[in-house]
Amino acid sequence: MKFTTKTEYGLICLIYMAKNSELKLDPITIKELVQAEQFSQTYTEKIMQTLRNADIVRAQHGNQGGYTLAREPSRITLREIVVALEGSTFEVFCKPGVREEIICTHFPLCGVKPVWEKTKTMLDDLYQGISLEMIAKNQLQTASPASPS
Repeated sequence: MKFTTKTEYGLICLIYMAKNSELKLDPITIKELVQAEQFSQTYTEKIMQTLRNADIVRAQHGNQGGYTLAREPSRITLREIVVALEGSTFEVFCKPGVREEIICTHFPLCGVKPVWEKTKTMLDDLYQGISLEMIAKNQLQTASPASPS
């Protein structure tokens, strides 16, 4: 499993926002994020737009504009962030909508599909139990998978 730079950069921007939102009340600008993290402005703008569309951040327009977290960092999960930026935590490529693009002659008898489904469930549960606040405060040693719903 490998996440794209979109998720890596998005998570780093959100960590920056979580750490700095307590220190200042003004929205955090793209310029500030770009200067702090040395990311491309255009790429950062696209990432923040994706996070805004997922209701993870809010945009404020105008001279005092920028981005703020849509909720407290303790209420934003890693799963939510990854799904917003990647589409899912783990792609079970055996699912009908995905496997149309893959030629697999073993599909009817495949014993691997349950492994991929279990992997996705485990990642979803683990990431659901990790909040942005835990990441920002380096508290991952206390993370535990959320109980299945």
